[in-house]
Amino acid sequence: MDAVRVALLRDVLAGTEWLGATRRFAGALRGSVVSHGGGLLLVGTREYEPWHLAAHLVDEAAWSGTPELVPTLVRHDARPSDPAHLAVGLGRLEAARRGETLLVVAPGEPTAPLLERVSDARRAGATLLALGPSDGELPALAHETLAVPAGAELDLDTVQHLVGAAAGENALPSPRGHRRFRDRMSRLADLLTAPPPARW
Repeated sequence: MDAVRVALLRDVLAGTEWLGATRRFAGALRGSVVSHGGGLLLVGTREYEPWHLAAHLVDEAAWSGTPELVPTLVRHDARPSDPAHLAVGLGRLEAARRGETLLVVAPGEPTAPLLERVSDARRAGATLLALGPSDGELPALAHETLAVPAGAELDLDTVQHLVGAAAGENALPSPRGHRRFRDRMSRLADLLTAPPPARW
């Protein structure tokens, strides 16, 4: 979907909750990666890899002059023989650390092994964003969630287009001081359970 079609879609959606919701989520994404200087990991499920969102974020990064938006696509079936940008496997989630952002895109609740890796990345200090399910473990783990429940007016692919376009907008990141109580508590829990910093 090109910029003209996204603009038309936004016109059609004017007055609905989707524009504000996608912009807020995109602002959280942009604010996280820009404030940490990059480190965006993007992962889906074995059945649903977010190829289009990865491509849109690369384009938006170039158009907006925000290289931090370029994601590393983490794949379930990556092989060493794949091109470098497609050869990053799930082991990369185990290496996720504080300062990195992990965006999980899933049409439903991910499998237990993926949830375990995502939970470990969060415990290691990564900021976790979730796009997809409205219920279950993934939204409960995430620092920020944009729910796209089954049967919603928009499907997950369309919402990804809106998020990608909004992430490239030259808006200021969401102010840190106005986070919800749950977000502040989860941040405190992260700080208390994070491993001690490495000493050199």
